[in-house]
Amino acid sequence: MFDRLPPMQTLRAFEAAGRLLSMTLAAEELHVTHGAVSRHIKTLENHLGVALFRRMTRRIVLTEAGAVFLVAVTRLLGELTREAERLRSQDSVARLTISTSVSFASKWLAPRLHRLKARHPELDIHLDVTDANVDLDDGQADAAIRYGGGHYPRVLAERILEETVTPVCSPDYRAQMGGLPFPASLVACTLLHEDRMLANWEQWFALAGVDKVRSGRGPAYRGPAYRGPAYSHGSMAIEAAIRGEGVALGRSALVADDIAAGRLVAPFPQLRLKAERGYDLVYRIGNRDDPKVRALRDWLADEIRLFVSGAD
Repeated sequence: MFDRLPPMQTLRAFEAAGRLLSMTLAAEELHVTHGAVSRHIKTLENHLGVALFRRMTRRIVLTEAGAVFLVAVTRLLGELTREAERLRSQDSVARLTISTSVSFASKWLAPRLHRLKARHPELDIHLDVTDANVDLDDGQADAAIRYGGGHYPRVLAERILEETVTPVCSPDYRAQMGGLPFPASLVACTLLHEDRMLANWEQWFALAGVDKVRSGRGPAYRGPAYRGPAYSHGSMAIEAAIRGEGVALGRSALVADDIAAGRLVAPFPQLRLKAERGYDLVYRIGNRDDPKVRALRDWLADEIRLFVSGAD
């Protein structure tokens, strides 16, 4: 009986294309070429003897047979995925894999994980550090902490921490630059940048009222918002500031421990620019009550409460 089933790869391609109504988007999701998705669907249609899609000029539309078949395929693939996950979890029920970004892992999460381990010794905690958004549906991670706008496809997300940015530097660098008594003092400093951070130096200078200053040689010019080294990760800009290489626009979650330890100072703590993104706990739909996810969520809530109150 089972020898009459269509090949699994054709069903996966059909489900993705039917859900997204785009072979291009389905190819991106499955990490294959557009041609591969098209061939899989053609193979499936030949196997079934019916057309599943109507090909339009710039889009595809499910046929009536295709729409009915999509409901069945989605349900059966979902059941198969859940059963496979259940079997996998039998040997790894205590394994909790958390995915998060390089900067957040190194500057905030990793130094605090020992407290999660102390609270839940039954959990075997694995930290997957990557700036890519891992696919939670394929079991790569139980949950992720992502830095973004709060909206992610096909998962549940809870905002756990907002963020502000303010200039930070080493104590020695501040002394070297005359104590940095005024925001305009930063005009003479080397500014350190984090690539792709929308809350940037230009916005901070505007907030501080020094978006335009006099050079002493002529008309007003824009502040030095675009000068200085740039880094792909916020943690790298912070480490450069700790080494005394300049002033970084530090994200509050990433610089808090270094300020508390005296490795960094914030010359103008009252001038904080709201970051455009925040941190979200992300997990699979239906996993809200998973014991491992619940343990992580409860622990994070307590940790962040301590962090925000300054009692961390």
